[in-house]
Formats: sequence, C-alpha cells, structure tokens
Amino acid sequence: MKKFRKVLDGLSSSSPGGVASPSCGSAAGTPTAHAPTPQDIHVQETLVSENFHICKTVRHGFPYQPTCLAFDPVQKILAIGSRTGGIRILGRPGVDCYSQHESGAAVLQLQFLINEGALVTACADDTLHLWNLRQRRPAILHSLKFNRERITFCHLPFQSKWLYVGTERGNTHIVNIESFVLSGYVIMWNKAIELATKAHPGPVVHLSDSPKDEGKLLIGFESGTVVQWDLRAKKVDFRIYYDEAIHSVSWHHEGKQFMCSHSDGSLTMWNLRNTARPIQITYPHGKILKDGRKESCKPILKVEYKTSRNSSEPYVIFSGGLSYDKSGGRRPTLTIMHGKAITVLEMDHPIVEFLVLCDTPYSNEVQDPYAVVVLLEKDFIVVDLTQSNFPIFENPYPMDIHESPVTCTAYFAECPPDIIPILYSIGAKQKKTGYSHKEWPVSGGTWTLGSQTYPEIIVTGHADGTVKFWDASAITLQMLYKLKTSKVFEKPKVGEGRAGELVEEDPYAVQMVSWCPHSRLFCVVGISAHVILYRFSKHDANTQIVSLEVRLQFDSEDVISPSEAENNPCFSDPSSHSPQPPGSPGSGTQDSLPCLKVKNRPVRMPPGYQAELVVQLQWVDGEPPQQITSLDINSAYGLLAFGNCNGLTVVDFLQKTILMCMGTLDLYGAADPYQRLTRSPRKNRQSTSDFCMRGLSHFYSDSKKRIRTSYQSLTELSDNQVSMDMERSKSPTSVPYPSSLHYDPRSMPEPVASLRASHCSPVFYLLDNDHVNGHCTSPTSQPCSVGKPRITGVPEGPRLTRRGPGRPPFRKAQSAACMEISLPVSSHTEGGYASRRAMLQQLHGVSMYSHDEHHTTSYNWSERAESRENSFSRSRSSSVSSIDRDTKESVTTLQFGESYGRKGDALPTACLWVGTSLGVVLLLPISIPTEEEERMEEPITMGPSGTVLMLKGSVLRFAFLDCGGALIQSPYEVWRDPNGPEDPDRPRRRKLVNFSPSSSQEACSDGHLAVVCSEKQAKVILMPTQAVLFTHNITESSFLLRADVVSVCNSVCLACFCANGHIMTLSLPSLRPLMDINYLPLTDLRIARTFVFTNGGQALYLSSPTEIQRLTYSQEMTDNLQDMLGELFTPIETPEAQNKGFLKGFFGGNAQTFDREELFGEAAAGKASRSLAQHIPGPMGLENMKTAAGGVVGDLARARIALDQRGERLGELEERTALMMNSAETFSTHAHQVMLKQKDKKWYQL
Repeated sequence: MKKFRKVLDGLSSSSPGGVASPSCGSAAGTPTAHAPTPQDIHVQETLVSENFHICKTVRHGFPYQPTCLAFDPVQKILAIGSRTGGIRILGRPGVDCYSQHESGAAVLQLQFLINEGALVTACADDTLHLWNLRQRRPAILHSLKFNRERITFCHLPFQSKWLYVGTERGNTHIVNIESFVLSGYVIMWNKAIELATKAHPGPVVHLSDSPKDEGKLLIGFESGTVVQWDLRAKKVDFRIYYDEAIHSVSWHHEGKQFMCSHSDGSLTMWNLRNTARPIQITYPHGKILKDGRKESCKPILKVEYKTSRNSSEPYVIFSGGLSYDKSGGRRPTLTIMHGKAITVLEMDHPIVEFLVLCDTPYSNEVQDPYAVVVLLEKDFIVVDLTQSNFPIFENPYPMDIHESPVTCTAYFAECPPDIIPILYSIGAKQKKTGYSHKEWPVSGGTWTLGSQTYPEIIVTGHADGTVKFWDASAITLQMLYKLKTSKVFEKPKVGEGRAGELVEEDPYAVQMVSWCPHSRLFCVVGISAHVILYRFSKHDANTQIVSLEVRLQFDSEDVISPSEAENNPCFSDPSSHSPQPPGSPGSGTQDSLPCLKVKNRPVRMPPGYQAELVVQLQWVDGEPPQQITSLDINSAYGLLAFGNCNGLTVVDFLQKTILMCMGTLDLYGAADPYQRLTRSPRKNRQSTSDFCMRGLSHFYSDSKKRIRTSYQSLTELSDNQVSMDMERSKSPTSVPYPSSLHYDPRSMPEPVASLRASHCSPVFYLLDNDHVNGHCTSPTSQPCSVGKPRITGVPEGPRLTRRGPGRPPFRKAQSAACMEISLPVSSHTEGGYASRRAMLQQLHGVSMYSHDEHHTTSYNWSERAESRENSFSRSRSSSVSSIDRDTKESVTTLQFGESYGRKGDALPTACLWVGTSLGVVLLLPISIPTEEEERMEEPITMGPSGTVLMLKGSVLRFAFLDCGGALIQSPYEVWRDPNGPEDPDRPRRRKLVNFSPSSSQEACSDGHLAVVCSEKQAKVILMPTQAVLFTHNITESSFLLRADVVSVCNSVCLACFCANGHIMTLSLPSLRPLMDINYLPLTDLRIARTFVFTNGGQALYLSSPTEIQRLTYSQEMTDNLQDMLGELFTPIETPEAQNKGFLKGFFGGNAQTFDREELFGEAAAGKASRSLAQHIPGPMGLENMKTAAGGVVGDLARARIALDQRGERLGELEERTALMMNSAETFSTHAHQVMLKQKDKKWYQL
C-alpha cells in the first residue's frame, strides 16, 4: 500500500508519469487567488503488479470455418476441427473447451481414443498430434511430422494402439499411439494393386478394418479401386474396380458387405462372396430419362450404413447426390433412407461433415443409431432418428451468435441479481418450438458452478438490427432475450426511400448500445443515424412511439482552413454565421427527412423492452446525416445525449423534447457563454426544430467525401472476397474557403482566447480517399475530409447527384468481422504523432511523408488478410499518398454525472462531460428542477461553461472518483414498470439514487477526482479547481482503442487496449503502470472494434466472425479458473461386447481377433525409415518434464528424458554398427573372391 500526497496550491503541469502540454496547463489552470485551496489528498492504493495476469478463459460461439468432426460414443463428447487449427471439444452444457495448434494448419481429421481421454488430430501440414484430454485444458503429448508424404486419411480401430495412416501416394503407414513412432510395417500402393495395372490408384480415401476379422484392412483409393489387405499374410484378398471415383465406404456390422458412395451420385453395394461386380447400384436422386440415360447427379460425399434392432431395414444416410437439374435452386441436403421411406432434410448452409451416433462402440454389433450430428459451414444441428418426423434437438450451446453478423458488443459484470431471471422469463416466450423432447445426446464431461460467480451479461448488436442479451455468468453463455429494433420502423419498399439509398440491405444495423441495468433503460444507435430509447416492462402495451427529428448539419461558412487558423487563431463573430433553418431556401422539404420512417400508429408491444422514443438525424441538401459517434443516457436526469462530427444533441426523454442541438465549436462558448443557455421547450408549444441551436463549425473541411463504416454480411466472407467499395458523398457544406475570416479574440473570455490561440494552429493529416481502399480512418467513426485541399477562391464545381459518377451506393452492411476501426484525427504539433501516422499507414497500406520527418515508412495491407484473417503485414514497396490537411472536431465520448460545472461552484450539480477528437474536454452544467411535478413541466437549462481541458489524442473515457479513490457511480432512477397497475392510494413517484461526491466521503465533501483518458494520455483532475494531479503518457508509438475504469480486487484501475496489441492497466489515481503485456502480436481490425473491458478483471472481443473470446487480466481469477472449467474426461467403464451365442460363434459369426503387436511391433516389422517421419515431443511430454520441480516426480521425469535420449543415441549407434558390419561383410566377400581367383595362379602369372 502506498500513500499519495499532493499539495494542489500552485500545481504545475509537471506531474508524475508525463509532461503536460502548455495548453493543458492553461486549460486546467491553477486555482485562482480568490478560489478556496483544496485540502491534501490521501489515497491508499492497494493494487500491485502481482494482482494482474493475462489469461484466456473460454471461447463461445460457432467454430469458424469448420473442417471435421469426431465423437466418443462412451464418453459422449464431441470435437470439431477448423481451418485455422482450432479444436472445440463439447460435452454437456458448461463443458466447452477450445484448443489451438501452434502451427495454425487446418485440421483435416479427428480420431478419439474411445474412452481413453485422448484425441488424435491430423493437420494440413502433414503432422499427427496426440492430445491429452484428462485435464481441464488439453495439451499435446506427441507429434509426428511426415516429411515425404501427405496425409489423406486416418483410422484408429476401437481398443487398438495402432493408427492406420493413408497418404496421397496411396501408401498406408501404421503409427504406435503410445510412443507415436512409425512401424516398419508399410502397405505400398504397388503391392495393393495388380501388377498389370499401369495407372496409379490415387490417394487413400478410406481405411477400415473388417467387422468380421480385425486382421483384414479395407483400403479405398480415390480412383475407384477398393482392396482388402490381409495383415497377417501381407497380401491382397480381393480387389474391386469401379469406373467412378470413391468418396466414402461404410460396412454392414456383420462384415459380409459394404456400401460405397461415388462421384456420379450413385451408391454401390458389394458382397464379399462375389466382388466381380456390385450386387446393387442405386441413384437415390437420379431418374432415368426418356432416352434411357440417367440424370447426372452431384457426388455423394459421405454415406453411413447402419442397422437397427427395432427394424429389419437398415438406415442409409448420405449427403449430396441431388441431380444437377434439381439442385440448381435447392439448398444442401441430408438424405435418410429407411426401408422404402426416403426423407430429404434441407440445410441452410453447405454440409461439412456428419456423424451417425450409435449406442455401441463395437463395429461388429447392431449399431442402433439414435441421432445424426450435422456440421454445416455456419451451423451445428443434431437430428433425432428415433422419431419418424426426424426433429432436431434444441442446441444448448450458443452457436447462433453470428445468426446476423455481430456489429458491436457490450459487457456488464456485477449486474443486479434480479435482472437475469427477469430477462430469461421474458425471453423464454420467444423460443422456437418443435424440438425433440429427448435430452441432448452430447452429455459427456462434468461441470460445476464454481465458488466465485456473479451476474454477468453480454449484449451483442447485429447487422439486421437485432440486439441479444446473453447470460455470461460462470464463464458460460446462454441467450436470455432478443430485441428487434427494426419493428420500430415501417418496412422500406425496395428501391424507394432514403433507406434504399443509404444502405441497401442492412439499414437497421446496430452501431452502439447503452444500457443501465439498474433503471433498465436501454438505448440503441443505428447505422442510419437513429437513436431508439427502450423501457422495460413485464406487461404488454399498445402505445404510439414518439419520434423526434434533428437537423445536425451546419452551414458551409463554418469551414475554416488550418493554414488560415495558424495565421489568425481566434474566433469569428458568431452573429455572422447564423444557422439555416429547416424551411429556408436551399434546403428542400424533401431533404428534411430522416433515413427511416417510424411507425406513426399505435403499436402493440409484447413484454420486454418497449420502444418509447426515436430520435433521427435528417438529410440535408441531398446528403445523408453523419454517423453517431458517442452516446450516453441517464435515467435520474431523464436526459439522452449523442454526438457526431457535426456537434452535440441533448434530448429530454421525459418531456420528449430536444434540449440542445449545437455545433462542436459552439460548445466552447461565444462572447458570453453564460447568456447562451438553451432552454428545454415545453411540449405542444412549438416545433422542436425551432429550439435546435446551430452554430459555428470551425475546423470543418471544405470537401467531405464521406466514408461510412460498413458492416459486410457474413455471407460475403469467402476466400475470394472482393474488397469493399467506398462510399463517397459530398458534403452539403462544401464551399470554397473564405478569403478572409474575421475573428475578434477580445469578445471572448481570456481563458478561452488563450486556449484558442494555443490550439488553433495544428496541421491535421489524413489519408487520401483514393488510397485507403474504403477503410474508415477514425476510431470515433466520424466522416473525414479527404482529397487535396481546395485552393482558396476557386469556385466549386457542380454538385454530384447521389448516384452520380464516382458515387457508388452503399454496400451491404458489414459485420464486425471486417469492420474497419476508426483512427482518430491526430495533431502534427503534439508529441508522438509521427508514429500515429505510421499506424495509419499500417492500417491502410500506403506510405506518407511527414514534413517534420526525414524518412518514410511504408506498409502493405495483405489482401488475403483483409478478406479472411484481418491481420497486418509489412511490405517493402513504397508509395506516397496525398495528405489532407483539414479535419473536423467530432464528439467522441459523453458522460453524465454529478460534478462541478465551474471552478467557483461550492456544490456539485448535474453535468455533461464532453470529449472531442482533438483531445478537448468540455463541461456543460445542467439545471434540473428537483420536484417531480416541476420536472415534467418546467424546462431544463444547460449550456457551455467555458471550462476546457486538453489531452493528446481523441478523448475515450471519463470516470469519477471520490477523494478516497472509490469509484462514483452515475445517479440512476430505480426501475418501475411503466405499464404496471397503479395504486390509487399510493401515487407512483420516481425514486432516484444519487451518488453525489459530497455524500461519498465526508472528509472531502468539497471535491472529487475526474479521470480522463485519451488515445495517448491519461489525466486525473481535482474538481472543482480543475487542477491536474497526475498525468501519464500511455503510448507514443501507437494509440489506444479502448479504455475503461474498472473495479478489480476491491479497488479500481484504468484498463487500456492499445492498437499495437498491448493490454495495460494503470493504478488510480496515481496512474502508476501495473501491467503492460503484448497480448496480440498484430492488431486485428475485428478485435479492435469489439474489445471491451468490464469489472472483475474480465474482457472480451470477437476473435472470429462467429466466436467471442473471453479473457481475464486478474491474477485472482486466473488462479480460480481451473475450478470454473469443466472436466472433459470422466472415468467410465467400457461396455462389454455382446455374446453372440454358441451357434453364431460356431458358424463364424464372432469377429476374429489378432495380436497387432506381433505384426507391427519392432521385433516383427522392424523400424521405419527415419527420413519418412519425425517424432516431436509435445510440451506435455518434454518441456514440462524439463521444467518440472525437484523431487521424485521431477527426478523420474528427468531420468525418463535421459533414458529416451540414451535410447535414441543407442539406436543411432546400432545403425552405424550395422552399417559397419555390412561394410565389413562386403569387404570380406570381395577379399575371399580375390583370394579364390588368385589361388591357382603361378607366381609369374600374377
């Protein structure tokens, strides 16, 4: 514990952790002579570096790009492999484990060691891995790398330690699972086929042992050849040749016949008694045409041939095989043939693989299938075979996160305990029906709730406008409630209306959410520049939704050139820039419309979240409104605030009026800011647009080619994905720069004038639109000016139409999987911004030359990474892009709270903290009537206070602490059901909970601490003196993407996620670095967009378009993680094989067993060539042993390693000895031959 003591009198900008800029000193300001001197601050900080540790906890969602499937019928656990090298192992709900191959190679096949707690994976880099599943986090025990042949198929017989491996060359190798070394026994392709056959049979596509005799191995080659190999005699029993390529083979359980699926859509049945020709050829979906020809069908990729005790008819289940004529407009299918009944199940996505689940693990018993597991490209379903209509099971896993592409995330820990049961009860009514009534068949493993659990909720916004609430308690994930925001609006007709022009397919995409769990208010920001306010109710209602329209666009005269600002850094006369009213000439009536049309009739709303208010930004001069970049809501004040690159809007949602609508520059105040207070108009007095205050917009660019953040649908995420087009739309405020701007600094208060004089001169750099390939360049997602600067005085050309040349329409809304992060505008004059430009280059694949640098840095955006993995790569190529030197100042963050609006305030009042993209912090005091009756009738007054603070980079986060270092929560209203029955004896009144700084600590009742974090810097400020206590420059070479003040270990800290992949934590209030870990080696755009922190030391991000990765940065939770994870392996006795009886055994019904060790062991088969495959000990087998602690276990481990190494050396020595013996024998033979040749010769014949 460390005590921090700061004397605030005369505090300068040289504070611990960094050096503040000169403007910061003037902005924060030292206390004036007449202001009261704050008392000393005593804060005891308890957090130390040992409290933090980064660790991944669990991954939720559908495995991205799945490739294969496996099931353990005894343990009843299931494994899914992916193209990125990941493995998901699933059991009963709560048992969900994710593991990753370090190589990242695609997983081709999975093989469980049934009831052994182990798994074999075959990867695309021709490596076999053995995973240990007898621990909560699986680890690799052994690996075997094939050097000269490529793996195509693997087969592991039940209760066998010998793995059959087929290769692309047609050979079959045998691997010992225990030691993971190759056997000397090899089945070469040229021995398997006839000598007269000239053509190569192709790769091995199938391997299986005969159910009747384990000593017979069935080998299927791609060309259509099937061979049964006698392992004992090392010869072929029979060969089958078919004209069509083989895709799969399936045995009858008696081992007398088998079925093959072929590339022409046919199924062939073969009997071992007569292998000359198939006993049956069927085309399940092909018909014979009139001319006698058969319809051409698609390949049947896999077939399963299973028998049942309850029926004499077997089950034949296969995928594919539809005729090309029928399959043109049909979806992928799974066909179930049972006797004469044929059932075709249509799937929403292509089938990757399917498995038939059976009761017995023995292949020579009646299989009795009860379910089919179908792995699709983007879904996972299980079909119930025990019912005639084949219903599907209700999936207990959260596999539908990506049902619509995820566009935003929010994470709430330590929620009120009653919120989850209420959401669950409401959401239960939304569930679909028609599922199978049987229990979920994948029921393996064990899972307990754990000791440290608290309510956690994850909120995801989606491209189709839906919002999902998930119960994330105890590292599980279960959907609670689903909200459809599109129901608020009328359905737009195709090709009509603003919505059709703005975003063609996803006009309701959710961009941002704000939720207060205590008051249960919920606010959604959509991509069409709309804000929807919801209230929660347990009862249904039939109400009309109130709609407010806001014109948050300002005149082109507000544009200011940075070069002119450098020469004349002061304000213009506000009277010379009057905003244009909506009905004035130049703004057509058709332009004063929002993007979407709200339903103007009473709407029936079911229980749950019910829409109360919709606020929409209007079109202006044929241009769409700019996207909303910041949002905050406060239930106690009854206020809603949002901002974008044009300004700030505050809405009184109790009186349903627009309280303030200001340009960003007006927030700094005018000649007399205290006389510019905006009053909240009463209802039914005037139109709300008359109260919208519009003002100056300095720093606005002259020509805005608008780049909108798009949300590409998950259906477009393919390997050959084309990069997205850019939306370019000119601003209605595009005019030439005025030749002269008249400013009068004398008309402003002195602090504001000095601030302007020191801050109006920076030159701002942005990438040119023609070089960024459609990627947004601001983490606040504000539109930015692009292109070359306009020459002063040059008239502007004719305005382009909406669909004119160079103005492509908006593309389909894009998911967070491909969403571009916004890079905030940076200043040339602030330190560390050269590296910021390098980051811009890295993100957009261009090179820029900086005037204050003598070198260029180039990066290249990898096309493959852009379309599939969203990773970054460097390039040696160099190009120079044009640099735009204009920018706007957008509102990047907002926060309501109890604070001191002015330095002289004695008591805290309601305030709105505003942060901008230029690092400016503004305070807006709010005067709210105290009585409830007055609150609903009297107007609210608020306005700029002239208070300005400065930081480097865009402002990201605000938080408030009391003088003891405890976090001050925002005030809120206690939830009450708006549609509940009213008691006439007890009128309903609002109940407010206020966490005022004056009541949080008596010792420091005259102030509180404000934590402000930007992309580059963090500051702690004492209010009301606005003195900077601590400053810390977080990063110089990069910038922050996310920052949150969170509670960890009964204390608070500042958690930051940097664009270079680092996760950092800083103590509060001293801003002392506690942790800095390079969590991600390269920044991923998807991660950058969706990364969020929450209380309890947890965070999450979207690791793929379909998966959410949760992690912890708390050492305490890392220590308890093992108790929270589920057990994959549970000790279960292997079921005994059925006794077939004396008669069946007498007539050869029982399977014949043999000792594989005698055939494949080193004594009989010898050693395989060392150059064929390389054994690689896994981290569990070698590294952990080397680092094992001392003692008997460590000594035994080291002795075993030494013994293995000695054995390897002895093996090498034995080989060298054998070579020497062979050489000696050869020499002896040659010497003997020479002696015999020269033996009978005379001396003179020599």
